[in-house]
Amino acid sequence: MRIGILFGGRSREREISFAGGRTVYDLLDKSYFEPVPIFVDSFGNFVELNWQYLYKGSIRDFYPPLSVSKKADNQYQVYIESLQLSSEEIDKAISSVGRKIAPEELKNLVDFVFLALHGPYGEDGSIQGILDFYDIPYSGSGILPSAIGINKSIQKQLMLDMGINVARSITIDRSQWLSNSQIRKEFFTKIREEFELPVVIKSSTQGSSIGVSIFKEWDFDLFEEAVNKSYFISKIDIDNWVNLQPEDRKLYIQQICDIYIGIGIPFLTGDEVLYHPSRLEEKFQELFESGHKTVTLYSLQTEPAVLIEEFIDGKEFSCIVVEGENGEPIALPPTEIIKQSAIFDYRAKYLPGISRKITPIHLPEDKINEIISLCEDLYAKLHFDVYARIDGLINKEGKIFLNDPNTTSGMLPSSFFFHQAAEIGLSPSQFLTFIIHKSLQKRLSFSHKAHSINHLLSKLNDNLSLSKGVLKEKMNVAVIFGGYSSERHISVESGRNVFEKISSSGKYKAIPVFLARNNTGDFEFYILPMSLLLKDNADDIREKSAHYKIEPVIDRIIQKANYLTTTFASSDYQFYPIKVSLEELAQMVDFVFIGLHGRPGEDGHLQKLLEDRNIPYNGSGVQSSQTTINKYLTNEILKENGFLIPNHFLAVKDKWVNNPHGLIEEIENNISYPLIAKPSDDGCSSAVKKIKSRDELLVFIDAMFREIEELPAIMRENLDLNTNEEFPQKDYFVVEELIGANGADHFLEITCGLLTTLEQNGNIRYEIFEPSEALAQKGILSLEEKFLAGEGQNITPARFSYNKEDNKAVSLQVRKELEKAAKVLNIEGYSRIDAFVRIFTDKSIEVVFIEVNSLPGLTPATVIFHQAAINGYKPFEFLDHIINYGIAKSKKSEFIRQN
Repeated sequence: MRIGILFGGRSREREISFAGGRTVYDLLDKSYFEPVPIFVDSFGNFVELNWQYLYKGSIRDFYPPLSVSKKADNQYQVYIESLQLSSEEIDKAISSVGRKIAPEELKNLVDFVFLALHGPYGEDGSIQGILDFYDIPYSGSGILPSAIGINKSIQKQLMLDMGINVARSITIDRSQWLSNSQIRKEFFTKIREEFELPVVIKSSTQGSSIGVSIFKEWDFDLFEEAVNKSYFISKIDIDNWVNLQPEDRKLYIQQICDIYIGIGIPFLTGDEVLYHPSRLEEKFQELFESGHKTVTLYSLQTEPAVLIEEFIDGKEFSCIVVEGENGEPIALPPTEIIKQSAIFDYRAKYLPGISRKITPIHLPEDKINEIISLCEDLYAKLHFDVYARIDGLINKEGKIFLNDPNTTSGMLPSSFFFHQAAEIGLSPSQFLTFIIHKSLQKRLSFSHKAHSINHLLSKLNDNLSLSKGVLKEKMNVAVIFGGYSSERHISVESGRNVFEKISSSGKYKAIPVFLARNNTGDFEFYILPMSLLLKDNADDIREKSAHYKIEPVIDRIIQKANYLTTTFASSDYQFYPIKVSLEELAQMVDFVFIGLHGRPGEDGHLQKLLEDRNIPYNGSGVQSSQTTINKYLTNEILKENGFLIPNHFLAVKDKWVNNPHGLIEEIENNISYPLIAKPSDDGCSSAVKKIKSRDELLVFIDAMFREIEELPAIMRENLDLNTNEEFPQKDYFVVEELIGANGADHFLEITCGLLTTLEQNGNIRYEIFEPSEALAQKGILSLEEKFLAGEGQNITPARFSYNKEDNKAVSLQVRKELEKAAKVLNIEGYSRIDAFVRIFTDKSIEVVFIEVNSLPGLTPATVIFHQAAINGYKPFEFLDHIINYGIAKSKKSEFIRQN
C-alpha cells in the first residue's frame, strides 16, 4: 500500500511536523507499506520530496535551496516566504528538491495519506476536507473533530457544556484587543477581578507550547506585553538593539524572527511588510537615525483569539486514546510530565533528557482510573476518530481538569503517541500499522465510494494474517546505549534510532540493551522491553530497569486492548527488562552496535571486552578509540603529523589543588582571551564555553574541579546554564585558542562524516562525505542546535565558495586533508571530524582540526545521515554498511590470529 506522508506545512510547528514525518517514513513496516514523502511548504504547495532531504536537520537546510537564495541572504538562514520569490522562482525551488504535485494528482500517487501535519492548515480540518473531496483515505479524525480540536476556546465551551472540569478562562478576541488601549485596560481590570495570580496566557490555535506564558504580577504594561506575545506582536526598544555588540545584534534579530521563541517573520510595521531579517536590521538602523525609540512588529501569522486561564497547580499529564475493535475508546496509560518550569515548553518537549515522563502517572489507582474514564468520555463526546491526545492536570485536592484535546499527536520517536502504545506491547512500527488499519475502517464508514477503501482494507487484513505465520531467520544485533556520561540522554536517542531503523528493515532482529553501572563501578546490561526503550530520559530507564513492575492499571489496559495486541503486536513480546552478563549477551547475538557516547563506549574499554569474546562491533578498534576519546591527545598526534590544530593546553586538577595561581598563569601565558574551555573526553557540546576573562575562567575551573557531584546553584547561575543542562565533574580539561579567520577571505566551521570499506585485498578504503557548514548562533554549537528539531543549521554541501567549480575544488582539498587525518588516527567503520577551514585569496586553504568522534551521534536528524544521503545511502543502508564492515573486520582479525 502506498502511504503518502504529509508533513511540514504552513504553521509554526512545521519543524516538529517535518521531524514527525521522517519518523513515520522510517518506521512504517516496509513489508506492508511503501512510504511516499509529501512535503507541504510554507505556501501550501505539495511536493513529492526526494528522500535525501528527509534527513536534513531543519527545513531551512534544504528549502529554500541555495540555487534560489541570494548572497545577501547568507547572513541569515530563513524560510522560503522571506525571499519574496516569484511563482516561477518558487517552482524552480520546488523542482530542485522534488516534484510539485497538484492535490488532484495525489490519488494517482498514493493509496492512503498519513497526516503528520500540526497546527493550523494541518489539524484544523482543512487538509482533511481536501482529501475527502478527492476520495483519498487518511489517518486520524475527520473535518468536524479536527476543527474542534484546533480551537482551544471552542473546546473549552463545549467541555463546560458537557459538565467536564476545565480551567476557568476568558477569551480575548483579536479585533477587540487591537481596537484601543481603553478596551485592553478593561480586559485587565476584568481579569484582575476574576482571577488570582498566576494566570496562563496562551494562543488559541497553537501547539508545542508556542505562544504560552505564565503571568505573575498585576501590572498592566506587563499584561499587555504577555497578551501581545500570544498574538505574536512585539514592541521593540530600539536602544536595546543599538547598545548591543555588533556580533550580538544578529542573534537578537534571529530571536525576534524565530517562529518558536520569537514572534515569527514576516512582520507588519506601519504600512510596510518586512520579509527578511536583513530588512529588519536595516529598519532598526533607520528608526534609530530618525530618533524613534520604539517599533511595534506584528507577525503576519497571528491568532484569532487569546485565552486567559486560571493556573492549576498540580500534576500535568497526557493521555493517548485509541479506538478498539468496535469503535469503543480505549485510553492508554496516562503519562505524568515532570518538568523544570511551569510550562512544558518547546525545549522541554523535544530535547532529549530535559523532562521526565512517568507512565502511568504517579497517583492512587482509583485516580488513574478516573483520568482514564474522563479521557475516554471526552473522546467519545467530541466524536474523535482513530486516536487523540488529551492533556490535563490534577490539583492538590485531587480534582481533575482536562484541557487541549488534540486530534494529532507529536510523532517523534519518544513522543506520547509511541511511548504509551509501547506500555501495552506495541512497537512504533506496529502502532503505525494499527493507525492505518483503523483509519481505513473509519473512512470506510463515512465514505460515499467505499469500494476502493474496502479493497485496501481487505488486502491489509490478508497481509496481517499471512505475516503471523511467517518466521524469518535474522541476524541478532544488540544495540547498546545509555551509559552514565553527560551524553547518556543523547545516547538513548541514538541507540533507539539505530534500533528502530534496523528493526523496521526486516533484515536484522534488533535487541535493545541499556548499559548501566552498579555500586562497584562494573557494567550492567539490561535487555529492554519496548516500554523502557521509548523513554527519553536515561536516568528513568536505569531506575526502571533495576526496579521494574507492571502496574495493575496497565495490566487492565492490556486486557482491554486485547484486539490491538493480538492483531498487531508480536506474540513473543517481553514486558520485563532482563539483566544479562556480557557472556550471556555474547551467546545471544551475532553483532553489537555500540550507540554509547563518551565514556564508556568511545574509549576502547567496551571494545576490548567485545574483542575478548569474539563479538564483532561497529566503529574503530581499541587503540584508535582510546586515542580519539581524548581531544588533547588526538590533537597532539595530529600536530606531530603536520596537521593544523588550535593552540591548546591541558589543565589538570592536581595543579589547581597545589598551585591555583600557577595554573591560571600557565593558561594565560599559553592562550589569550577569549578562549575555549571544554572537557577533554565529553562531546555533544557538553560544558563547552567561550571564556572572555580571568573571572569567567575561575568560575569554569571551580565547577569542573568541584569536589561534589551535584553542581551548586550559584555555579549554575555563574555558568549561565539552561534548565537541566549538565556540567561534568572532571580531573582535567582542555583550553584552546578561539580560532579566527587569520586574514582568510572566507572562514567557516565544518563537520564531516566518513565511512570505510574493507576491500578484498584487506586494505581500508575511506569514503569522505561532503562536509557540512555548521552555523552556531553564539559562536559555539549548543545542545539545542545539535539535537532540537528545527534549531540546528547545517548547510550541506558547505559553502566554501559561491563559484561552483571553486567550491568543488576546495571541498576536494578539505576532504583529502580529513582522509589523511583519519588514516593517521586509524579510524575505522565510520566517524565524524569537526574542523575550521580558512580559504585565502590565492585559493590556498588551511584546515584546523577541532576534534574527532569515533562514535558520532546517530539521532534521527544528525548531520551524518544527510551527508550519507548525498552519497546515496539511506539511513538503513548506512547502518547496514557499518555492520557489514564490523563483521568483515572481525573475520579478518580472526584469520590473522589463526594464521
